[in-house]
Amino acid sequence: MHYFPILSGLFVSLLMISQVTAVKPVEIGIAFTGADVLFPLVYLLGDVITEVYGFARSRIVIWTGLFANLLMSGAIWLVGMMPGEAEWLAAGGQAAWDMLLGLAPRIAVASLAAYFVGEFVNAYVLARLKVAMRGRLLWVRTLGSSMIAHAVDGLIFFPVAYGGEWPWRLIFEIMLVAYVLKLSVELLMTPVTYAVVGWLKRRTGVDVYDHDIRFNPFRIHLEDGKQ
Repeated sequence: MHYFPILSGLFVSLLMISQVTAVKPVEIGIAFTGADVLFPLVYLLGDVITEVYGFARSRIVIWTGLFANLLMSGAIWLVGMMPGEAEWLAAGGQAAWDMLLGLAPRIAVASLAAYFVGEFVNAYVLARLKVAMRGRLLWVRTLGSSMIAHAVDGLIFFPVAYGGEWPWRLIFEIMLVAYVLKLSVELLMTPVTYAVVGWLKRRTGVDVYDHDIRFNPFRIHLEDGKQ
């Protein structure tokens, strides 16, 4: 398990970075945010962890990411509420802080809920498919689980974050663009997923199959599946 802490740290780091980069809209032919490119890498790492180490360890990483997100959001909110230094305020510091880091509460809730449900759906589907397909066709399993998980993520995040604020047609258009973009990033990264998974399995000798495991996301207990 030498590499598990490293993968866990990368997972949480990318999750935190995605939260910050989500505030910048980017336009290259189509409009999207920085998080639409980076967040699929969180799913990619989640796929690697579930495929090699199993659902139980993936569950711990997902919970760690959730708590890290809550900690970051709480710290940003607390510091944002503190009175700013006079010259910094005069230079527009508070306005810049609020624009970049001051997520509206409903967007923060939508983001956390979508992450939590989406990641567990991804890990569950991937673990189930691995057993059903006897470990074959990794690309089918990773893309299949991601197709379902990204759909669930989008169906939670966008309506909760923007329902009643934006026209529903616009919400579904942006949801569709984000969905296609995220899946495209994962598709392009599939060779990397294959390389990392194969290297880890050869290096560690670990290849967990979740035959006898409880998939309850709230059971934070380390269980190893059959290898």
